[in-house]
Formats: sequence, C-alpha cells, structure tokens
Amino acid sequence: MDFINNVAEALPSYLVPLSVTVSATLFGAMFALIVAFSLGLMAGSKITVVRGVARTIIEFFRGTSLVVQLFWFVVVLPQVFEVRFDAVLVVAILALGMNYGAYAAEVVRGSIAGVATGQWEACVALNLSYWQKMRLVIIPQAWPEMIPPLSTLAILLLKGSSLVSLVGLADLTFHAQVLGRRPDQEMLFHLGMILVIYFVLSYLIAAGMRFLERRAKRGIGQEPVATRRPRAKDAVAVG
Repeated sequence: MDFINNVAEALPSYLVPLSVTVSATLFGAMFALIVAFSLGLMAGSKITVVRGVARTIIEFFRGTSLVVQLFWFVVVLPQVFEVRFDAVLVVAILALGMNYGAYAAEVVRGSIAGVATGQWEACVALNLSYWQKMRLVIIPQAWPEMIPPLSTLAILLLKGSSLVSLVGLADLTFHAQVLGRRPDQEMLFHLGMILVIYFVLSYLIAAGMRFLERRAKRGIGQEPVATRRPRAKDAVAVG
C-alpha cells in the first residue's frame, strides 16, 4: 500500500514534464517525417547537385552527436545569428527532427528504391509526371515497408528526447532526478516511475505504427480487408 500511495502522490507532479517529453517526441517525429521524405526523395534524385546536397545534410546530422546538435541549435546558433529564441522546446524539436529525420531519410530512399521495377515501368507507360508517379504509385507501394524501421526510429526519438534536459527543459528524466535527490524521496522509486512511463509510451508508439502498417498493407491489397461476420438473423433471412 505504501508503494501505491507513493505512486498516487508522485504522479500529479509528473504531468508537466510528461507533456514536455510527449511534445518533444510527437512534434519531433512529425518534423523528422517531413525531413525524411524531403531528403529521401532528394537523395534518390537523378540530378547530381540535388543528390549531393541531400547526402551532405544526411551524413552531417548522422555523423555528429545529437547532444552537440542540441547545444548548437539552442546555444550557439542564436548567438551567431544574434537571434533570441524564447521557446527552447521548439528549437529542441527542430534539432531532434533534423537528427532523426536524417536517419529516416535513408529508410525513405531505400524503400522507394525497393519498389518493383515493373511499377516504375508502368508509370512510364502511363506517362505520369514525377509527382503523380510518387503520389499515386511509388510511395503507396513503399510506405508499408517504411513503417517498421520508422517505428523503431520513433521509439529511439522518444528515448532521445531525454537529452533535452541538457539544454534546460524539465522533461521526465530531469524531473525524476530532481525529485529523487530530495532528502524525503527515494531515487530508485522515481527511476522506476519513469521506466514504466517510458515503456508505456514506447508501447503506444509501437501499437500505433502496427495499426498504420496493417492499414497501409490493406490499402495496396497485401492484407485482406476485414469483413463483418454475418449475424445469425441475417443468415436466416438470406436462407
């Protein structure tokens, strides 16, 4: 009962830091998806300059530390450009989105390149424009293959969001450390609390992505569409 009471007393104080973690993860993932598709399509371009720009950005953000990127986005760049950012969370989201978007760009590029040759040839035969080809044929075919690795990256982004505490944001990890260091609190209890919270959030992300994957596969006929089983009275009426 003491444990349950401790959880009941501690949970309300975690709501605000939980909102910081969820916001950094959710909006960071949305921005990362935009970056991933932009850089992924550019990296697969036949134009050398476009492909070179994409590869430079991808390799830069994949090859440097996320911690260093956070400090550059939040501390260094505002000083260099003499711009003051009051919303540190927004800048941290941009840094998370660029970092994980660079990784996801390779997923997008690889999945698109993996679409069967016949699909590309069919687009040429139909005289589709580049955007018609991508929107109507190629991306719908590649999207189900992208979702599993993107799901893994989204979970990694959730765990990576704990680094925003290094630039002054009070997320779950930061809050647990502050509370755990108080004389009347136990660090082990609060570390256990955030362990469970991170697990629940990761599970929700994985479940949501599995739902998207099943839906995407049904959309292109790779999985059967669920049909409603006829009720007994309907069967009698038909008979």
